[in-house]
Amino acid sequence: MTLPSSARSDTELLDVNRHFYNVLWTDARLIEPERFNTWPLVRSLLAPAQRRLEVAPGLRPRLPIEDTQFIDISAPALAKLRARGGSCALGSITALPYGDSIFHVICAFDVIEHVDDDEGALAELGRVASPGATLITSMPLDPAQWTGFDDFVGHRRRYEPGDLKAKLARHGFSVERSAVFGMKPRSSPLVDLGMWFLIHRRKRAMWLYNRVLMPLGVRFQKPLALAEGLIDTAGVGEILLLCRRRSG
Repeated sequence: MTLPSSARSDTELLDVNRHFYNVLWTDARLIEPERFNTWPLVRSLLAPAQRRLEVAPGLRPRLPIEDTQFIDISAPALAKLRARGGSCALGSITALPYGDSIFHVICAFDVIEHVDDDEGALAELGRVASPGATLITSMPLDPAQWTGFDDFVGHRRRYEPGDLKAKLARHGFSVERSAVFGMKPRSSPLVDLGMWFLIHRRKRAMWLYNRVLMPLGVRFQKPLALAEGLIDTAGVGEILLLCRRRSG
């Protein structure tokens, strides 16, 4: 039985996340950044001589692999990124092993909701971001949409949009654009079926996810519909945010 996130200690939550993703990435194939619907946005932000950081990419990096610094809790994922030319460090978003104000572009997809100290995570992102830097991040919304899937994958919380915007502002980030995001199926029975297989037939489920479901999800993903500011979040389960670090 999976413990509710609120009942786990920080160490237990980290262990749950590390175990889940180590198993997931050990037999997974790396998917190139160019294949995701985030690539047109990322490509528009790339510039010569910029310093780039991606936090917890797993084997789904959104920034170009070469000349990007990656940090993750999963050693199997980092080994595969390193083999493709990425600069890699084993570690957590709450203790980034980098100096202050050095990165111009930072990506942190589906990671802040996994850590107990999200204020500390955002403080670290703000610390390493240079003035005017871009942060692209995503997270699940609406605590009322909480399901066993959130517990299973090691989420600590879902966010209320207003609270999320205020948290980002406290750490120097303003929301410039946003979009509906995520590839999780909307069908609850389908999610429940997937969770059953992950619990009772884990090896087969991981093979199906990595070799069948993920490629299909990438193939049929919709283009990002970015809007200025914060979108209307009614009914939205996950959001992508493009944020700017304050200059002063």
